[in-house]
Amino acid sequence: MMHTYTIREISELFSLPASTLRYYESEGLLPLVEKNSSGQRIYTKEHIDRLQCINCFKRTGMTIPQLRKFFEYETDEALYINDIIQLLEDQEKQLDEKLRQLQKDSAHVHHKVRYYKAIRHALENDLPLPEWKEE
Repeated sequence: MMHTYTIREISELFSLPASTLRYYESEGLLPLVEKNSSGQRIYTKEHIDRLQCINCFKRTGMTIPQLRKFFEYETDEALYINDIIQLLEDQEKQLDEKLRQLQKDSAHVHHKVRYYKAIRHALENDLPLPEWKEE
């Protein structure tokens, strides 16, 4: 017998509110969610796999329409293979640019931390305050 999950279990597993899961379902991102005789949603391993993919793509900045398009294309990979590749390459480029910017921002924050630690050291030891120098 296939293991199934409740909306609460899925919500906890992915740290997503139940409303987000229902939204994904209404947007067609989580298809084929059945309900039991009480009307409660029943999720399967396939839904978990799909949510892992959705969460990954969402973290990279993919929009709901882009996600919808990706999953539509995925239903007939042979027909849409070029579209899938283009969509993912576009996302890859955006992600690479975000990473480059994050690396710059991270270096700037590290530099600021060193600068303010140097100020603290100067204040604690009655030394002249350091000057900010761009790296």
